[in-house]
Amino acid sequence: MKKAYVLLLMLTLFSVSCIKGNPSDIPTEGETNPPSTIKLSMVDKNATTQTKALYSQLWAIQSKGFMFGHHDDLWYGRKWYNKPEGSDTKDVCGDYPAVFGVDFAEIMDDRCLTSTSQAENAIRKRCILEARSRGEVILACCHLNNPLTDGDAWDNSNNKVVKEILTEGSATNIRFKTWLDRLAIFAAELKDDKGNLIPIIFRPFHEHTQTWSWWGQSCTTKEEFIGLWKFTVNYLRDTKGVHQFIYAISPQMDVPKTKDDFLFRWPGDDYVDFIGMDCYHGLNPSTFTTNLNAISTVSKEKMKPCGVTETGVEGFKDSDYWTKQILTPATGQAVSMIVMWRNKYDPQETGTHYYSVFQGHPSVSNFIKMYNSPISLFSKDLPDMYKMADGITIN
Repeated sequence: MKKAYVLLLMLTLFSVSCIKGNPSDIPTEGETNPPSTIKLSMVDKNATTQTKALYSQLWAIQSKGFMFGHHDDLWYGRKWYNKPEGSDTKDVCGDYPAVFGVDFAEIMDDRCLTSTSQAENAIRKRCILEARSRGEVILACCHLNNPLTDGDAWDNSNNKVVKEILTEGSATNIRFKTWLDRLAIFAAELKDDKGNLIPIIFRPFHEHTQTWSWWGQSCTTKEEFIGLWKFTVNYLRDTKGVHQFIYAISPQMDVPKTKDDFLFRWPGDDYVDFIGMDCYHGLNPSTFTTNLNAISTVSKEKMKPCGVTETGVEGFKDSDYWTKQILTPATGQAVSMIVMWRNKYDPQETGTHYYSVFQGHPSVSNFIKMYNSPISLFSKDLPDMYKMADGITIN
């Protein structure tokens, strides 16, 4: 629970920042008697009970506030590495992020064959289990290497890679299936202390609106990207029997966007569960507000939960960053999460590759102000995210 003075802080934020009421309390035009039961639909009709429950909670929590998240927060921080129960976030506010972001790429591609990646994958697994033990939410991206060229995720030198993946029986097709096989094996090993499979919000092929990746718009046609998305979902869900994934799409939205921009190369309502966005808009809260408005609108129209799956400013030093750049734009919006990118382990502070708070940063006191806001949700604020939300059904 938040500290005792949260009510006073609420009143202050309402007067200073013009906080709106709960989105659920604001009737839409023409709405008089909203339905008592909300019906949502998932990509995987055979999703596990806890996966369906998490999905319902992602929708429900949008009317209460946003879950604060941080990529790799439990694995390393600015000045520490692989310390059980470690967290830059907890070091500052005494609580863990509600969302733990992690990358599955080195579990899947051929880096997993190296001893270094094997050791790191063991840490990934530990962190996921630790997050789930506290009832937190796990969000996974994958910066996969290029399965055709052997380059990294940023190797966009060959526009045939997705075509080859989709060519049944080709060397690249077989190789990519092997990568998905490894993910399925890893997912089956992710179980909570009661033996239940741990649900994952899985966002493959993120930032597909950009040109930097081998799955991005410079290397693929619209049809190829949609084909790749559907192939991946079908293979994991139907061939490998993975039923703990919530499938999230996450275009990159760095400048002001409209709701139509979120439907760029949309794989179809039957193939997307969660609408995300990676928003690297700099110190421009008006852009963030615009894009939060847009994604909230798409979420409502599609009846799919949404959230900011990556954001932040590398090496920021602003002492008022959290209230000005995150809390104020998020106020009155209907998004389930806002997830900051990572703080690179850099104990000598030789660089500035960090996107969130840590001990000694100029924004520490401002971060605590955001933490104490009733609309920012951290680990201790979460309801049981793995129990079906009241008034919601999933099919």
